[in-house]
Amino acid sequence: MTLLIEAEHLYRYYGKQCAVKDVSFTLKRGEVLGFLGPNGAGKTTTMQMLCGLLTPSSGSIKINGVDLSANAKTAKQSLGYLPDTPPLYKDLTVQEYLHYCGQLHGLSKTALLPAISQAQERCGLLEVKRRLIGQLSKGFQQRLGIAQAILHNPDVIILDEPTVGLDPLQIREIRALIRELGQSHGVILSTHILSEVQDSCTHVQIIHQGQLILHESIAGLAQFMDTGILQVATRLAPDTDSLAAIPGVLRIEALTATHLHIHYRLSANPSQALTAAIIAAGWELQELTPLKKSMEDIFISLTEDKRP
Repeated sequence: MTLLIEAEHLYRYYGKQCAVKDVSFTLKRGEVLGFLGPNGAGKTTTMQMLCGLLTPSSGSIKINGVDLSANAKTAKQSLGYLPDTPPLYKDLTVQEYLHYCGQLHGLSKTALLPAISQAQERCGLLEVKRRLIGQLSKGFQQRLGIAQAILHNPDVIILDEPTVGLDPLQIREIRALIRELGQSHGVILSTHILSEVQDSCTHVQIIHQGQLILHESIAGLAQFMDTGILQVATRLAPDTDSLAAIPGVLRIEALTATHLHIHYRLSANPSQALTAAIIAAGWELQELTPLKKSMEDIFISLTEDKRP
C-alpha cells in the first residue's frame, strides 16, 4: 500500500511546555486511523501539525512523499481537512459553497462541476444542493463539511470529531461514508467515541500527555482484549493470595473484603478452578459473573497506567 503520511519524531513546545513529545507514525492508502486521546493529550496539536496549521518544534512530516515544511503548498494539495466546526458559509447554497471551495482548491473549470457532483453524491447531498446551508440540519451540514474536504479528491483525509452532535441514524450514515472513503484514501479520524473506532477504523492510536502509548491495528487489539474480569462475591472473606496463585489469574482487585474483581486471561479461563477453590475453602460463593471488557477499558487502563 502507498505510504501517504510519514510523521517522524514530532515535538511541539509552547514555551517550556512540551505538548507533543517524540510522536512518530505512518498512514497508508486503505487505512482509517482512529486517533484517540483525553483532553489536553496533544491530539489536536498533532493534527494541526499534520495539516500545516502549526509548525513542529522539531521532527518532520511528509504528505504523499512531499516534505510539509519544505514544500507546504504541494504537500497540502494531497490533504482534505474537516475541523471540529465545519467552515461553512450559511448564506450560500450547498452548490454555491462547493463551487467556491473547488475554486480555492484550484480545480479547473472542466474538472469543477464533475468534482462537485461526485462529492455531493458520495455525501448524500444531491437532494439539498440548492438549499441554503443555514436551513440544513446538523447532519447535512456535517456531510457538507466532509464534501468540501474530499472535493479535490485528496489522498489524505483528516476528520476531527465528524459525528459530534448527530443523531444515531446520522452517525451510522457518516461512519459508513468514512469506511467507504478509507477504501481509496488514507483517513485519520479524531474522535472521543471509542465505539466509532471499532466500527470505522482499521487502526487505532492513543496519545496521552503528548506521547503515543498505543499504535495498533484493530485486529491486533486482540492481545489487549485477551483479558477479562470476573466479579466475585463470597459470604466470608477469601484468601486472595491463594486465589491469585490459580493459573490464568492475572491480578485481584479487592472492592471489599468479600467482593473482588479478578482479572484473568481469556485463553486460560480460571472460572471453574476459582469456583472449586472457594467452595473447598468454605468461603461460600455468592456470585461469579464475567464482566465484558470493551475498548473503553483498554483506553482507561492504558492512560491510567501512564499517569505520573
